[in-house]
Amino acid sequence: MAYSSITKPSDYFNTITYTGNDTDGRTITGVGFQPDWTWVKARSNAFSDYIIDAIRYDSGSSKYLKLDSSGTAAEETPGAAGWISTLNADGYVCKNGTSNTNNCNENSVTYVAWNWLAGNGTASNSDGGTSSTVSVNTTAGLSIVGWSGAGSATTVGHGLGVAPKVVLVKNRSEVYGWQMYHESLGNGKYVSLNSTDAVATSSQSWNDTSPTSSVFSVGASDSNNKSGNNIIAYCFAEKQGYSKFGSYTGNGGTDGTFIYTGFKPAWVMAKRTDSSSSGAWVMWDNKRSTFNPCDEYLVANTSDAESTTGTPIDIFSNGWKPGSAGACNISGGSFIYLAFAENPFVGNDSGTAVPVTAR
Repeated sequence: MAYSSITKPSDYFNTITYTGNDTDGRTITGVGFQPDWTWVKARSNAFSDYIIDAIRYDSGSSKYLKLDSSGTAAEETPGAAGWISTLNADGYVCKNGTSNTNNCNENSVTYVAWNWLAGNGTASNSDGGTSSTVSVNTTAGLSIVGWSGAGSATTVGHGLGVAPKVVLVKNRSEVYGWQMYHESLGNGKYVSLNSTDAVATSSQSWNDTSPTSSVFSVGASDSNNKSGNNIIAYCFAEKQGYSKFGSYTGNGGTDGTFIYTGFKPAWVMAKRTDSSSSGAWVMWDNKRSTFNPCDEYLVANTSDAESTTGTPIDIFSNGWKPGSAGACNISGGSFIYLAFAENPFVGNDSGTAVPVTAR
């Protein structure tokens, strides 16, 4: 059996939960590292998701992206709504806006924040036809990439050293959707993170070209490469015992298809791709649901509050499976998923195999 070199996945990805208190300048702690990509979502209220990353933060900007059913907006400047002003060694600092709507610290609102570690800094990358700014963690397989749209087919350097299996792209400057490349769908297709739409075919999104160990390709699509626009991408390479990006077919039963990951998942997101019916991007994690069934879920493409109705999964020491015929297990439906680890199935700790315990 091959062991994972990442014996503590929470050093690279970690979920935290907390309750807002409306304190201006509140420090949110417990992440365990300085996050380079923080995705905050309200659990108890219908607020848009809030997304901040190292590319914008490192340039001295507190601008943020929002994600919900109308999550096509350009990045926003702090003002009426609250915002994250600082990414620090163990989390982030929330500032209050001028209205009662607070993205990350509204009084009595419960929140979840998913946090990823990239490079804790940025660097220039000239591997592609278009220069980019990157924050890269080759161990965890994450690269955050920013560039100025070329307006025509080009390549963009990511710095991972291996080909990413998932690339999520958003135009920061104008109103366009979130486009995702997922290896299991192929390089001529994309899915929109902000909608329930089925997989779409487009030669303009990825220029019908799969990512390589140094670059990914974009076509002439305004969504991910409009001339002069600021574009951001989150690139994920698969790492044994830490991350897995794949596909499965639903069986429609109460005992769903088992999906092997090689680790106990800490976070799973799944989406139906062959139809817009039940096509939500459903997310589960190990901090909101601490035992099976894992039935507390949120939906990326809406601002809906957390629900526990009809869409559970079971998390195991080496994978996960849908627990009912809900949105993640339609009979015959085609699904993609992204998963990050709580523990590898067997880690390599100083040469000693450390098997993970069951949930």
